[in-house]
Amino acid sequence: QVRLVESGGGLVQAGDSLRLSCAASGRTFGTMGWFRQAPGKEREFVAAISWSGTNTASAEPVKGRFTISRDNTKVYLHMNSLKPEDTALYYCAASRSTYGSLWHMAQSQFDYWGQGTQVTVSS
Repeated sequence: QVRLVESGGGLVQAGDSLRLSCAASGRTFGTMGWFRQAPGKEREFVAAISWSGTNTASAEPVKGRFTISRDNTKVYLHMNSLKPEDTALYYCAASRSTYGSLWHMAQSQFDYWGQGTQVTVSS
């Protein structure tokens, strides 16, 4: 049974840092990523990482502040210089496939999803 379990969210102040973790189990995954959904908005792509961990991409709003990484069983989202507009429910996503291009990945490219972890950034 495939499981993706996120952790690490919380309430922080603007400028603070957080590290989200996603524990993945049940099979071998290809490309993995993070998405987020703010209240009243659609879910959006945040970052993705290749199966080997050597190739990454991140969305423009978080570029230079967020970094994605992975080891054998976990994917991480390192978030620095957090802003109030980063407030959202953050989802871990995993694909059975390995994609060459990680830019602007779509939800449909991922097969498995976690339940989400809430990040709230106060001003």
